[in-house]
Amino acid sequence: MFNQLSDKLEGVFKNLRGQGKLSERNIKDAMTEVRLALLEADVDYSVARDFISSVRDEAMGEKVLKSVTPGQQIVKIFRDKLAELLGGDQAPLELTPPARILMVGLNGAGKTTTSAKLALRLKKEGRRPLLVACDLFRPAAIDQLETLAREIDVPVFTPDRDEKNVIKVAKQALKWAETQNGTVMIFDTAGRQEIDDALIRELEDLQKFLQAKEVLLVADSATGQQAVNVAKRFDEAVGISGIVLTKLDGDARGGAALSMRSVTGKPIKFSGVGEKIADFEAFVPDRLADRMLGMGDVVGLVEKAAEAVDEKDAMKMAERLASNQFDFNDFLQQMKFMKKLGPMENILGMLPGVGKKLKDINVDDGKMKRIEAIVLSMTPYERSRPEIINAKRRKRIAAGSGTNLTQVNQLLKQFSMMRKMMKNKGKMKGMMKQMGMGGGGFPGLPGGGKLPF
Repeated sequence: MFNQLSDKLEGVFKNLRGQGKLSERNIKDAMTEVRLALLEADVDYSVARDFISSVRDEAMGEKVLKSVTPGQQIVKIFRDKLAELLGGDQAPLELTPPARILMVGLNGAGKTTTSAKLALRLKKEGRRPLLVACDLFRPAAIDQLETLAREIDVPVFTPDRDEKNVIKVAKQALKWAETQNGTVMIFDTAGRQEIDDALIRELEDLQKFLQAKEVLLVADSATGQQAVNVAKRFDEAVGISGIVLTKLDGDARGGAALSMRSVTGKPIKFSGVGEKIADFEAFVPDRLADRMLGMGDVVGLVEKAAEAVDEKDAMKMAERLASNQFDFNDFLQQMKFMKKLGPMENILGMLPGVGKKLKDINVDDGKMKRIEAIVLSMTPYERSRPEIINAKRRKRIAAGSGTNLTQVNQLLKQFSMMRKMMKNKGKMKGMMKQMGMGGGGFPGLPGGGKLPF
């Protein structure tokens, strides 16, 4: 997401930073390029126009034009205005009792999956979420929510599949909740391919009965301008309190994220950043603004790492690395850690200055799986003593992992190079310091992060 827009913005600001002095003409030309980039990214026309006008007015100030580094001053202004456009401060959920959250949106936006993702997040925060299936229009959604609830071990209320009265279901759910000791209820509601009168009436009646303090619109960020219009309609009908953007890990142009906050006046509270149930994040405007401008999100990366790794395991790993005892068993553990962090493209995008270089780094998940298959095809003794893996053993490992001898040899060669590199304790300390744990990330990727094959 935002890669194309980020590249264009980086080009514009690189030119501005390269000039010792700026004139009004320079700034106007740059802002024209930025406006076109925003429009190409599906940002609403009026939002792009007002945003550029705001940036231009501040950038034209005497303080900026006479600054020693006017280009950098303008980048800072743009970054601050962008964070403001995205919503300013992070918006928390209103969860005072009775805490009820109504999930609304069109079919295909990901309401049911997002309901489960939100429940898991609240559970990790120490709350006791309850899920309620109120999508009576699509029976498969009830089955899906039931399956996801089992996966995350959260209680779920499912109605009779023939029931069509959503208020009756809501009443049954509230009575059921009295026996569950929950602290927050999440209602997954029905959607349609497009907004129609029947859908709006059902949601209005349900909200009138529940009086939910949070009405979250789940919107597919890949739908561009349509998502903005959908947000306006739902807000007018049921009064949304916030937005959840799904598929932010995709290749959509990102205009919806930049437009919806401005058009509706309602904050974006969460974002779905992957297919896994744990790929769900609080939406922090200033962090996204930094990532869009190639400044990374180190705080977000540290938070992900802290959530994914066990402190004792990290210390044990650090000790093994420091004593040069790292083997393929440790390698597997690091791979599991990386899987918990999410797609590698997302992780690399959180590192300052890496975003634009992603296109040059091979992060094919298929190759990661092949590497894992090779390691799992080794015996425990081979994993702990990789130096004993001779030609005969390599052939067996290749056959067992469904790969070929060349791929096995490449992995072993890179692993050997990595272990040699780790003997340099100065490099080791630097790597460990960067990630707050042994190995500095994925230890099997020396040489710029490229996979062996």
